[in-house]
Amino acid sequence: MSEIKNTKQQIRLPIILALAISAGIWIGATFAEPKTDRNDLKAAIYKLQEIITYINRDYVDSVNTNELVEFGIQKMLEKLDPHSSYIPARDASLAKSDLDGAFDGIGVEFGIIRDTIYVVAPLTGGPSEKLGIQSGDQIINVDGKTVAGTGITNRDVFDLLRGPRGSKVVVDIKRKNQNELIPYDIIRDKIPQYSINATYMVNEEIGYIKVTRFAATTHEEFKKSVQELKDQGMKKLILDLQGNPGGYMGAAINIADEILDENALIVSQEGKLSRYNQKAYAIKPGLFEDGSVIVLINEGSASASEIVAGAIQDNDRGLIVGRRSFGKGLVQMPIDLSDGAELRLTIARYYTPSGRSIQKPYGNDNDYGSDWMNRFEHGEFFTADSIKFNDSLRFETRGGRSVFGGGGIMPDFFAPLDTTMSSAYINRLFNSDSSREFILDYLEKNKKKFDGMSFEDYYSNYQVSEEMLQSLIKVGERNKVKFDEKDFKKSKNYLKILLKAHMGRNIFDDNAFYKVINEAINEAYQQALTLFDEAENLALAPKPKE
Repeated sequence: MSEIKNTKQQIRLPIILALAISAGIWIGATFAEPKTDRNDLKAAIYKLQEIITYINRDYVDSVNTNELVEFGIQKMLEKLDPHSSYIPARDASLAKSDLDGAFDGIGVEFGIIRDTIYVVAPLTGGPSEKLGIQSGDQIINVDGKTVAGTGITNRDVFDLLRGPRGSKVVVDIKRKNQNELIPYDIIRDKIPQYSINATYMVNEEIGYIKVTRFAATTHEEFKKSVQELKDQGMKKLILDLQGNPGGYMGAAINIADEILDENALIVSQEGKLSRYNQKAYAIKPGLFEDGSVIVLINEGSASASEIVAGAIQDNDRGLIVGRRSFGKGLVQMPIDLSDGAELRLTIARYYTPSGRSIQKPYGNDNDYGSDWMNRFEHGEFFTADSIKFNDSLRFETRGGRSVFGGGGIMPDFFAPLDTTMSSAYINRLFNSDSSREFILDYLEKNKKKFDGMSFEDYYSNYQVSEEMLQSLIKVGERNKVKFDEKDFKKSKNYLKILLKAHMGRNIFDDNAFYKVINEAINEAYQQALTLFDEAENLALAPKPKE
């Protein structure tokens, strides 16, 4: 990192800010904490002030004091737990937009292919779609500045294209078969983000809903999806939370309330301060309190996903199918700081209705960051027998079934991870965006083939050809992905499935993607389809009165 020269005023400003923040912390802590802690807190804050002052005044080189303070904050939080975090001001708005359900921008899904921004798809109803920007368009200039071939990153694209609603950005587009760049004056607008990616009927009775995160709009999206499926005759529901990292606790509680009967406990939380001790119950008639429910989870299902899965399991409302969930049972409170940064501080632990804490162990003796790899190497992703639970952490559901705490939600029915189809070569094709580049080009050249084709026809009859695979291999080689014949032969059918799914998403929607993937390679989904009789029997079994 290069040295940063500061004027005296620039040097003083971060110190003044740091002192002001420290004073604010001290004032808040003085009123919130027991008197016996005040002197220790004062001494600690004074020590920090001393160190910052000496570094700024006497250190041999010029330093950016604010960077030092932010680094110190991050290291300090690492001593607390794995989920307390600090988000600098430059990243806070982007982090919030992921959960707010909308952001202001031009409305495109993009990818960076060979150092150039490609439009994967204009978002429905957004300003780019209204202006006629198309899939496959390349963004060459933004506000007169060349962005192609400059080493641009995803973060750079967000900074350039997102902005306040009503503001203007000028982009120059390169479109296939046109020699001249096409200028577009785009007025940024509110762009909705959806947390439910798929809603469809599997058959005449079974509905499927894929929730990718728990955002501010998730509950409303869920109600809309459930009603849509009920209108089509849904009597049984697969709720897919695989890979869902969580989000807002309130969204999880509201969704559980739509499934559980009234007065059922959903989740409780306990913190050091009594104001953080709460219990959430199902309080209103839900949209789907009667039909059979199966929830899909895996090692990527965390936090809010575990609240929903734990509530349904502990209340014997439905079955959980998949693999043991992540194991995050800590509650973070977002705190907006004066400079626009955000502190996400752990203020409580949450517990499932049976009393389980599902937070996996952390601390000096636990390699928290390598937990997934440890599970993989231990065989947990492949056989349920490899998982051993401590009997002291045994709890009971409302109907008397045994469940265990100590790290994640263990499913009622285990679905092993199938690694026989995948390979390193296939992963490189997708990680390099070679697959995306091939799909955009192929669909552009073969528009007429898909015009008027229904998804049912596509799903049942369309096949990825050998010629298409060879073309993809060539695109990969252009992107420095060396062909691996052994991996290709091993994963050929898998590659065809992935291409068909991703193409389906481009031609139709996310429902097409998930239906192709689920029916072909989603082990938990396929197992769930065989378990609805058992799920129904569980839900109908008499429960003890509370």
